[in-house]
Amino acid sequence: MSIVVKSIDSISSSAQEFLQLVSEKRVFAFHGKMGAGKTTFIKAVCQALGVNDIINSPTFSIVNEYLCSNGEVVYHFDCYRIDDLRDAVDMGAEEYLYSGDYCFVEWPDNIAPLLPDDTVHVEIREIENGEREIVILN
Repeated sequence: MSIVVKSIDSISSSAQEFLQLVSEKRVFAFHGKMGAGKTTFIKAVCQALGVNDIINSPTFSIVNEYLCSNGEVVYHFDCYRIDDLRDAVDMGAEEYLYSGDYCFVEWPDNIAPLLPDDTVHVEIREIENGEREIVILN
């Protein structure tokens, strides 16, 4: 399955479509090149979930926690700087990933052994004219 994001102006509707396609899933591993739009798309998905907090890349904090208007919690990981799986374990990544809350993970290969079996893998690909393709791999 895939969704084409034609422009930044259509990203909100693409985020809504994404949430409909993945329905009850809670953990998402986002793959893509640097600058592909992972953080931008995750921000749009968080807004579609009702997050009112400021949503930004957790590059330095590794994980950001957001609160939805309905009281649900969303965790947003950026695992780019994780070199050693023990660092992720020490910060409690497994507790987040198995919490039942939404978890959006950028650079998931760095913590792959910790991801739940039912993690939804998503690839963001740059296509022509600045468009992005959001590919749901499983």
